[in-house]
Formats: sequence, structure tokens, C-alpha cells
Amino acid sequence: MKTLYIIHGWTYTVEPWTKTIEILRDKYKIEVKMLHVPGLTEQSQKVWTINDYVRWAKRELPDQAVVLGHSNGGRILMNLTIKHPKKLSHLILLDSAGIYEKSLKRDILRGLSKAFGIFKRVPILRKIFHKLVGASDYAHAPENMKKTLANMHESDKNLDPSRIKVKTSILWGENDQITPLRQGKKLHELISGSTFYSSEKWRHAPYIDDPKGLAKAINEVLA
Repeated sequence: MKTLYIIHGWTYTVEPWTKTIEILRDKYKIEVKMLHVPGLTEQSQKVWTINDYVRWAKRELPDQAVVLGHSNGGRILMNLTIKHPKKLSHLILLDSAGIYEKSLKRDILRGLSKAFGIFKRVPILRKIFHKLVGASDYAHAPENMKKTLANMHESDKNLDPSRIKVKTSILWGENDQITPLRQGKKLHELISGSTFYSSEKWRHAPYIDDPKGLAKAINEVLA
């Protein structure tokens, strides 16, 4: 039985992964080991940097592991394999974060993040801030993880996917509104020798949208 490690994205529960994991195990004979990310599905009070997460992943994963990273998990794994090129044998990026796109929205969010104390005290401003962020992840995050999320976004400025030399498979949702399809195509362009697959059935979380299709796609890249 093959073993696949997964580093999930910015979420506080891995329960939505259950169906995909069951299909991988029962139909495709792939054992899944889900890592619990500190500050998200594993309790932590500290503010994390990308280098902290790289050290954590290096410690938790065996050498020559086959690993799938979803969203922020993909960001962590790209940084890991750049710093430690021989650590993984196969990297699978699922709707990965990590592509830095300078935009007015990002500049606004950076400024708002610095002033979040004021926004937190004014309900209407807080609502506007959360809408601009575009996800409940930030709204529901404890203070240390708000700062951690800002650190993750900032780290993308220094991430160079073209330095990734490990075998890489890229899986993407064509209707992803969080990490748009263009970002997946950009990663495919930058990572030499990578393969790319997208599905019109998928948004940012294919394990919710289409567990059967995602499990099949994972099995195919592992074949």
C-alpha cells in the first residue's frame, strides 16, 4: 500500500477530507497520513513564520515522502523542498497558495491589518474588513494566527517556484476563487517538468466539491 502524506490548508478541522481519504484507502489502496498543522488543527499560541513551518514539516515528514499540500500546505511544502531538495520524492500541489500577486486589494489589506485594533472596535468597519479579506478564515482566527497569516502572505514575495527540482504534480480547480486557475498555470510554467491537471467541477476545496474525482486524480499522479 502506498503512503501519501497531506498538509492541509488554512482550516481548523480536517473532517471535510474524510470522504476523499476513505476513497483513497478503500478503492485505490493508498494510505493517507494527515499532518495536523500547528495553530490550525493543532493548538499553538505562537506567531508562526514560513521558516517555522518549514522546520516543523521537515521534522514531521520522513525522508523521500510523497506529500500533497493544499493551499497554505502547498506554500509550506514549496518552501520546504527549495530549502531541502532531497527531502521529498514527489510533491503534489492542490490549489496551492504561494504565488505573489501585487494588487490594490493586497495593499489595502496590509494597511488594514496594521490598524485591525481600530476595526475590531467598530462593528461596521470590522464587517468591511472581513469582506475585503474574502474568507472567514481570518475572521475566526485567534490573534496569533491573524499575524501568522500575514506572515504567510508576505513570505510569497521571496518564494521562487522555479527552484523546485523534485517531481511535482499540480492539481487545480478551474472555478477556484481563492487561488485562481491562473496561479496554478503559473506554477506549472515555473516548475520544470511538472504536470498539470484541472477540473471544472472543482473550486478551492476539491475534497469537498468532488471527493471521487480528486481521489482518482491523486491515484493517477501516483501511478
